[in-house]
Amino acid sequence: MISHSIATVMAMAIIGTCMFPHTSKAFYVPGIAPKNYQIGEEIPLKVNAMTSIHTQLPKDYYRLPFCKPQGGPKMASESLGEFLTGNKIQNSPFSIHMQTDVYCRPVCSVTLSKLQTRLLQKHILYGYNNNWIVDNLNAASIGVTLEGESARHYAGGFPIGFMDIASDSKDAYIFNHVNIMLDYHNPAEDSEGFRVVGFAVEPMSVSHKYFGNFIWDGESKEGFTNPLETCPNSGTHMTKAEIRSNQKVEEGVDILYTYDVIWNYSEVAWSSRWDIYLSEDDLVPPQVHWYSITNSILVVLFLSLLVVSILVRNLRRDIAGYNAIAVLTDEEKEEEADEIGWKLIHADVFRPPSSNPMLYCVLVGSGVQLCITFILTIILSAVGFVNPARRGSLMIALLLIYMLFGSLAGYVSSRLYKAFRGRSWQLCTILTATLFPGLCFFIFLFFNIVLFFFKSSGSAPFIDVLIVAAMWCCVSIPLVFIGAYMGFKTETITFPTVTSTIARAIPEPDLMLNPNLSMTMAGLIPFAAAYVELFFIMTSLWMDQYYYVFGFTLIVFLILLVTSSEVTLLLLYYQLCSENHRWWWFSFLCSGCVGMYMFAYSFVWFRALEASKLVITYLLYFGYMFLLCFAISLVTGSVGALTSLWFVRKIFSTIKVD
Repeated sequence: MISHSIATVMAMAIIGTCMFPHTSKAFYVPGIAPKNYQIGEEIPLKVNAMTSIHTQLPKDYYRLPFCKPQGGPKMASESLGEFLTGNKIQNSPFSIHMQTDVYCRPVCSVTLSKLQTRLLQKHILYGYNNNWIVDNLNAASIGVTLEGESARHYAGGFPIGFMDIASDSKDAYIFNHVNIMLDYHNPAEDSEGFRVVGFAVEPMSVSHKYFGNFIWDGESKEGFTNPLETCPNSGTHMTKAEIRSNQKVEEGVDILYTYDVIWNYSEVAWSSRWDIYLSEDDLVPPQVHWYSITNSILVVLFLSLLVVSILVRNLRRDIAGYNAIAVLTDEEKEEEADEIGWKLIHADVFRPPSSNPMLYCVLVGSGVQLCITFILTIILSAVGFVNPARRGSLMIALLLIYMLFGSLAGYVSSRLYKAFRGRSWQLCTILTATLFPGLCFFIFLFFNIVLFFFKSSGSAPFIDVLIVAAMWCCVSIPLVFIGAYMGFKTETITFPTVTSTIARAIPEPDLMLNPNLSMTMAGLIPFAAAYVELFFIMTSLWMDQYYYVFGFTLIVFLILLVTSSEVTLLLLYYQLCSENHRWWWFSFLCSGCVGMYMFAYSFVWFRALEASKLVITYLLYFGYMFLLCFAISLVTGSVGALTSLWFVRKIFSTIKVD
């Protein structure tokens, strides 16, 4: 049986991990080592790519007319995962020092050209946000609620400007002043230095003006020293109450960028500084996730009781009846000739799939590989090895685990293909190694080229694309062939009954037992068990929100697999009773139908994005959602198929066949 040797292949994959010790640098707990700063020591402020949930196109920060650091922008060190996820971190001209407040300090002045005006207006209209970083902490956004109260939002950055929707002209205004609010903590009385434990930005739009109608060219030293009429008195930080007029985005206008730095002491320890980001200051109550888990558990309990009450009871009755008939005399058997049920197909039930048996093996093998990848990645995230402090670590974890467990996909597909007496084992192995990863790679490559022409930072550099291709060709594919070699060298899966030469005709099923109807409806119950948590996962994926309840995710994912298997077994039993022996594809598609419902749900959820009219936004969203839902279909389909194989072998091994 396949499951008897899976541990061997998993051990081989773990050994493969040990052969690549440099990859362990992708994981740290809790993310980075703490850094202490002395009073007055400079703390660099870095800028990441701008993002918008409405376009899904990250853009380079310095693509817009913002102030640039002296000597030009320079890239910060980045990992492969950061590039693949659209992060582009660079230095900035802002000067920040530990416990040193700054009051309305000018940074630069920019005179907008016609092109810059259009770019700025378009990005403000699309709702782009700045994403700044201090000491590896992302900037929280300080804004005002509809009730007029100050509130902080810890995910997605802060807006670059706003549109005056109330006016007929719908003018664009830029946030050219920021209050940079930093919290520091003293780790111990005898320790040297302080640690940054909080970072927030309050953006403001101020139409600045110098005293004496001085006009700054953006370069002379007088611009940094001359007092601003629109700034508060010395020693006072800027507040929204002191703003006389906002900075409008118009061609030829001079935009003066200024900033304040405000330091406050905090009792929050460095190790806990990410907690408020992950919980979003309890924006989503924990009871919601408990409701999701309770909903899923109730579905599982209901299904389990249904399976026990129907399957176990009926199977005991069927097996006892069939075995009783086996000991009857020939005359008595003739009287029972009109007996119907799943025993009558014992000579056909293990017949290989009549259509595309190789594709079936490839999809099941790929699904097992993805299943292990998802489970291990969720576990690593739950224990803290993968966390938002290490940007791109989730992508790296997915790639490495999927790559190293290619041997498992090759092993499973080869065992099944050998049981089907297939002869083109080389083609089966090649398809296992290239079908799903090839589809993902070429869709990624297509979007990467499109994003390059849109000048988006989401386009990965050519060298990183080559690295991904090399990982696939030089590591993943060879491991698939090694696993396939082990699978073909292992003894063939044995079946408890002998398959006849001529296939038995399948009776016309009733409407309720129609296989197509059963396969279509089978995914509803597993989807219902997971849809609440699916909402939060999609919000994290597409709305720049943090997702941290990976313990809940692991439970919901396992419940999804269990419910898919139970529904499949229940429907499979009734198909066997109706003398339908073509169960291979039926079992795979029954449980794999969950992905179809998830993809349908993505159309409903898409309205929450309030997407722009750009075609690329629709392509990116539905293209990657298709890949994700297809992967879920492979996972649930393979689990349902292997569970069904175990079930069919089990019940037919308990009856006596002539």
